[in-house]
Amino acid sequence: MKKTVILFSLSLFCQVALFAQTDNAAKYGATITGANLKKHLTIIASDEFEGRETGTEGQRKAAAYIESQFKQMGLTSAAALNGYQQFYPLYQDSISGELKVNGKSAVYGTDYISPAASNENGTSKATKIIFTGYGIDDANYSDYTGIDVKNKVVVFFAGEPKKEGKYFIAASGRYSKWTYPGLNAKLAAARAKGAVGAFVINPMQESFNQRTVDNSKKSNLYFPHENEVRPVNYALLSNAYAKALIGNNFDTLLKLAKASIAFTPNWLAQSKVKIQFTYSKFRTTVNASNVVGIVEGTDKKEEYVFCTGHYDHLGTHDGKIFYGADDDGSGTCGVIAMAEAFAKAKAEGHGPRRTIVFMTVSGEEKGLWGSEYYSDHPVFPLNKTSVDLNTDMVGRVDTERKTSDTLNYVYVIGHNKLSSDLPGINEGANNRNTQLVLDYKFDDPNDHERIYYRSDHYNFARKGVPVLFFYDGMLKADYHKPTDTVDKINFDLYEKRVRMIFYTAWEIANRDEMVKRDIPLPEGSR
Repeated sequence: MKKTVILFSLSLFCQVALFAQTDNAAKYGATITGANLKKHLTIIASDEFEGRETGTEGQRKAAAYIESQFKQMGLTSAAALNGYQQFYPLYQDSISGELKVNGKSAVYGTDYISPAASNENGTSKATKIIFTGYGIDDANYSDYTGIDVKNKVVVFFAGEPKKEGKYFIAASGRYSKWTYPGLNAKLAAARAKGAVGAFVINPMQESFNQRTVDNSKKSNLYFPHENEVRPVNYALLSNAYAKALIGNNFDTLLKLAKASIAFTPNWLAQSKVKIQFTYSKFRTTVNASNVVGIVEGTDKKEEYVFCTGHYDHLGTHDGKIFYGADDDGSGTCGVIAMAEAFAKAKAEGHGPRRTIVFMTVSGEEKGLWGSEYYSDHPVFPLNKTSVDLNTDMVGRVDTERKTSDTLNYVYVIGHNKLSSDLPGINEGANNRNTQLVLDYKFDDPNDHERIYYRSDHYNFARKGVPVLFFYDGMLKADYHKPTDTVDKINFDLYEKRVRMIFYTAWEIANRDEMVKRDIPLPEGSR
């Protein structure tokens, strides 16, 4: 009888605790309102922040605003950061150099150009050049078959060959890009084969206009990816200079390249030419930052739940501000609102068991830079990070969505990846509180947009951290346009979505176990 009473008492205690948790979640979730979201978003997506482009004063102003809000709410900073911002370096390069062929200097801007971002300090020398078609080395097609390019300079055309109107390569068009990733892949292949340099010819561009010449001398800001193997140095040749170097056979080669026809190996025999590249690079460093605020947990404070969103956007171009109200002002302000709700809960004695980390990152629009830097330099152990809940565009309606739930949905990405716990947790939190339609459209392996790989959650996922990404699907209409403004936001729906994410975070932060990791990262992950 005593045992039965004890078990009944424990069961009653657990039920009371569960109801209390549910009541508290509802209480603090209700503090997330459309009015409060609008207050923050009207500031974040204002003229003052000039589109928040990474590395600009607008981005720094936005970071300062987010930091001020975290401080005001009572969030603490990470001891490892000595403040609320995790700074990371961006580089901008300028270059000077010389290309000599048989002792004669080529004329920069007329004969060749060498883009600053893609060439490194140093001198490369060779006594032979060899033609390598399109410079491709792929399992389905290779221009290097039977060719030894070690210690030589390779010369190849931009583009990619076709057979009966279709690309040889399975990943259609992969090598067709004039810049990244196509050209980088070709230069990396040249390096792997032992070449010391490369000459590249664009069959569709005979010469260089002045804007191209000027831009080549100075790079845009870029992120220094760690452990990146730099390809060989290269020069882009004008058609006239290429013909002088290659000879009369060039006209035939050019005609084939314009038609995307595959070259037969050894179209051009090796030529004995004395070549010397010399480059001097000058680098300026500009800091960008992620903004990090913490609500410390209780009995499980050494485990972490992340709520993220990117606060950068596209800046100002041609005199127009790209406001980025939805992309991703909405996610940024959602993180701020959730931080305020959790901070209030903690101040009133109902703080989370796990530590909640609220992080807004920069550099997303440039290539997930800020989240890549964080995942390579984590402030908190990734193996103790239970989940990343990433919010990128949750304020509008997908213009392509033609269903009756148009004003009551959110796309959820990552629900069937990395952890089998996630669907039940997220769906349970939603069913109890918000009753949104959770649409898994973009988790289809055949999603041609590859949304799973296109926002900051991916840099957590590639490290094995379970993720959920919340998104409104607004890829048409005002996506990446100056017209992505605050007046286009649906604040009732926006409020509901952010509350749902808050409830999901609350559940994960207070459950007994960390979210398990029992599903491998999908094949084809970059």
